[in-house]
Amino acid sequence: MISREGTRPLLVEVQALVDDAHGQPRRVALGLEQNRLNMLLAVMHRHGGVQTSGQDVYVNVVGGLKITEAGSDLAVLLACASSLRGKALPQQLAVFGEVGLSGEIRPVPNGQERLKEAIKHGFIYIILPRGNAPQKPIPNVQIISVARLHEALTEAMNLSEELA
Repeated sequence: MISREGTRPLLVEVQALVDDAHGQPRRVALGLEQNRLNMLLAVMHRHGGVQTSGQDVYVNVVGGLKITEAGSDLAVLLACASSLRGKALPQQLAVFGEVGLSGEIRPVPNGQERLKEAIKHGFIYIILPRGNAPQKPIPNVQIISVARLHEALTEAMNLSEELA
């Protein structure tokens, strides 16, 4: 995921583990707000068709970082969907985007700087909001711009299968 610290882009790894719940399902968020995770999972159920109500969901931002900006939303949900479906996302994939309550993927501030930072670090697949998409194609980089959560989920899972 490409977050930001102030105005500087920051590459951050998001991990998720989704497993069958034994009793009351748990939601554990390390490095992001618990309430934000709960809300995002509800949006993923309603607008992405991904059910987690009978699952424990654990999300971790690697390195002990705390993410407070909404630009991490899409990365969190793709990590959760990946774990639930048992399909690893490609290591060369970077993701950013805010997820709205109606399942829309909203552009984030400093989108072009985030994109440049990802490319600089060797990412060749980038899923981002349509509103942050570059005007021109970028050589050797596959930009996947999305407007809705279900599009992002489909694109990410298709990419996982193609590169498996």
